[in-house]
Amino acid sequence: MRLLERMDKHDIKEIISKCWITHDGMWFAHTLSAHGIEETNRLNRAAIRSMVPIELNRFMKVMDVEKKELLNFTGFSAFFSEVREFLIPDFMNVLIQFEAPDRMLWQFTGKGCFAYNGVKQANVHTRYLCGPLYRIQCWLEYLGIAYEMSPDISVCTMAERGNCSGRFQLTFPSSSPSS
Repeated sequence: MRLLERMDKHDIKEIISKCWITHDGMWFAHTLSAHGIEETNRLNRAAIRSMVPIELNRFMKVMDVEKKELLNFTGFSAFFSEVREFLIPDFMNVLIQFEAPDRMLWQFTGKGCFAYNGVKQANVHTRYLCGPLYRIQCWLEYLGIAYEMSPDISVCTMAERGNCSGRFQLTFPSSSPSS
């Protein structure tokens, strides 16, 4: 029996995600070694920002969804929930929930944030600029959804507080329907 035939969808997602995050971690480590944490943070965020339009457009295409359909709470939360099942594997230890009409909550559980755990091993956790939540910020900005985030992620909250949880208060464009 072939490998893909032996694996269920969940196991396929997990192994592909682990391969992707290993590449991401190795990129981070080599960039850190060559350029230091400030430049690594800058390059990491630049890569995330430039990836987001490509990523979102791929998902919108495969789900046959137009950008304008995501500019309300119902559309965005449904889309995000579907995509997170594909993009966020179990080992990332994050729960994301929506509270109508305009709130998205996150919480890293269990062993905490996977990214923090990696940068802590490299001993740069106190100077790391969050990538996972920045990616969500870039999603919102690309879609034109205004937000307030609490807490601010200008510093890694895992390093600062020992945990990472918070909320995005979303403001959808006034021209879009509210549901």
